[in-house]
Formats: sequence, C-alpha cells, structure tokens
Amino acid sequence: MGKTVTFQRPDGQSVQGYLAEPPTPQGAPGVVVIQEWWGLNDQIRGVADRYAEQGFRALVPDLYRGKSTVEAAEAEHLMTNLNFGDAAGQDVRGAVQYLKAGGSARVGVTGYCMGGALTLLAAVHVPEVDAAVVFYGYPPLEYVDAGKIKAPLMGHWGTRDVIFAIAGVDALESKLQAAQVEYDFHRYDAQHAFCNETQVGDRKLLPVVEYEPDAARLAWQRTLGFFERHLR
Repeated sequence: MGKTVTFQRPDGQSVQGYLAEPPTPQGAPGVVVIQEWWGLNDQIRGVADRYAEQGFRALVPDLYRGKSTVEAAEAEHLMTNLNFGDAAGQDVRGAVQYLKAGGSARVGVTGYCMGGALTLLAAVHVPEVDAAVVFYGYPPLEYVDAGKIKAPLMGHWGTRDVIFAIAGVDALESKLQAAQVEYDFHRYDAQHAFCNETQVGDRKLLPVVEYEPDAARLAWQRTLGFFERHLR
C-alpha cells in the first residue's frame, strides 16, 4: 500500500519516509506516525497502512536513516544517539509540512514509546501540528514547555508501565492543566507497548512489554475518533 518518499526538513536536509495513502488521497487529512525505538520496521509501516485504510495520508519519517533492529540493546543505542530536539523540530516538522504541501489541510502527529516522547516534543515545537496522540512515552518533563502546546492532545498510558512510570504521567498532567492545554488522557491496566501486536509470547529479551489486544483496540478507536474530530 505504501511507498518510500523523500521530503525536506525546514533546514533543507532531505529525509526519507514511508507514505501510505487512501485510494483517493486528494484532500485527505494527514497523520505523521513516529516509530518506536526499534526503527522504521514492518510493524510501524503497518500502523501507517491502517491509517490509510481509514482515509488518512500517513507518513513515517525514517529517524534512524535506514537502520532498524529487533535487539533491545541495539535499539537503546540507536535511540541514545538520536538528537530528540532535531528529530522533533526538523524531521517531524518537515514531515508535517510535506503532508500539508501535498494537500492535507490538517495534519496530526502520533507516536509510540520513543515516538510518544517525540510526539509531545512536536506538540511543543511544531506550530503546524493540528492534533497529537501520545502512546506510552514522554521526554524528561523539563523539556515539555506546555505553554507552547496549542494543539489538542490525547494520551494512552499503561498503569503497569515500568519504562515510562505512570507517576510521570501524573506530573505531565499537572503541567498541562497549569498551561490550560486541551488534553484527554486514558489509562489502561497494561504494560508498556500494549498496542504493539508483535510483542507477544517469549518475553525473555524485554519482559516489561506485552501486547494487550483489548486495550489496543480501545486506544485505536479513541485515537481514530479524536483525529476524525480534529483533522476532518
């Protein structure tokens, strides 16, 4: 369904990404989908494909420039070497601008795990974002200048997440409330990465993540409804 495209960052550098579009893309709203720490893999392409099936133009920027992994240690290495400010303010912003230039009047941003943290940073640093949905990830909260967030925000969090503790979500909520940001957070009785259908079975590599089909289904329905309201 999708294809590889090249788009420009605001600073003029080129980035590749995976673009999935509905059968009639003209005028369809856009969604920038931000990868987990594994990279631009088949699973995140599949998420973009699902958005396209629902009538959205979905673009996944290749933040790791062609690298991806199934090993947690290597994923951590790739993520650690990523400049988050550059990724949000340049790669993600360029992706939003690309979708708008291609005919999407309104564009949302969503991301998972590391991509969730980048979604929050994009809400702060990318003025063109029209709505944002965060899945179980947040940056160090001192980097979240909530006063700059103008787009409505939705968040999905696992109460048993040990990678991004729920106490941090509570602290994030306090910041958003103080800045009068329009937000809607949902908590699920789940571990980290509960929407990733590949995280099942033998969890010796990363035992603190687990797919939860019911929570994933509900989060997807809520996200689609949110984007329909704010992007159509």
